Amino acid sequence: MTTTELAARQAAGVDTVLVPVGGTEQSGPHMALGKHNVRVHHLADEIARAWGRAVVAPVLAYVPEGTVTPPQGHMRFTGTISIPTPVFEGVLEGAARSFHQHGFRHVVFLGDHGGYQHSLEVVANRLNKEWKGGSGGPAVVALTGYYRAAEDFNGMLKTQGFSEAEIGLHAGLADTALMMAVDPSLVRVDRLRAAGVDHGADGVRGQPARATSALGQPGIRHIIDTSVAALRAQLPTPSH
Repeated sequence: MTTTELAARQAAGVDTVLVPVGGTEQSGPHMALGKHNVRVHHLADEIARAWGRAVVAPVLAYVPEGTVTPPQGHMRFTGTISIPTPVFEGVLEGAARSFHQHGFRHVVFLGDHGGYQHSLEVVANRLNKEWKGGSGGPAVVALTGYYRAAEDFNGMLKTQGFSEAEIGLHAGLADTALMMAVDPSLVRVDRLRAAGVDHGADGVRGQPARATSALGQPGIRHIIDTSVAALRAQLPTPSH
C-alpha cells in the first residue's frame, strides 16, 4: 500500500496492525533458513483477513538466535543471523511507537519463534504502562496464544500415533509439516529421510521424513483460528 492507501484503510475502520516476528536460523539440511519469516508472513495475512480490522507490517527477520562469538545454539550453523536482545526489543518498541504515532489503536506482536516470546511481552508491558490502554483493550499485545497454538500441533500429531522423538523440537516432523503446508518449495524433500538421524548434529531435533503438506494443514488452521479467537477476546469490537 501507499501511505494514502493505508490512511484510507484506517479511516474505513482498520485500527490494528499485526507485526510478524520471524527469525533467520538454520533448520537442518532440508529446510530453508527463512522458514520463520515465510510462515509468520503467511499466517499474519490469514489472521488479518479473518480478523477484518488489521493490516500486516513487514516481517521482522532479525532476532536473537544465541551468542555470536563464540557461536552457540543455531549460530553454530551457517546462515543463522543473531542480534542482541536489547537491540531486538528496541526495534520492537520503535515499530510500536511508529504505529501508535500514526493512529493505530492496537499493535499486535506475532512471534513464530519460542526464544524471544519473553521479549515480546516485556515490550508490550512497558508500552502499555506508558499508554494506559483503555476499555477497547491494550494498546500493545504480545499474542502468545499464536505460539502456543503452534505447540498444540505437537499434541495433534501425538493423537495420530506419531512419537515425541519423531515430532521433534526443531525442524522435525511438526516443524517441517507446517512449513510444507505454507510453502513446500522451502523444503528439500530429497533430504527428508536423511535429516534428523544423527541426534542433532545436523541441526535437526526430530525426524521429518514423514512430513507432508496435508499433515501440516490442520496445524496451520488451528494457529489461525486460535489467534483470531485470542484477538477477539483481548480487543473487543469498538462501540463507535
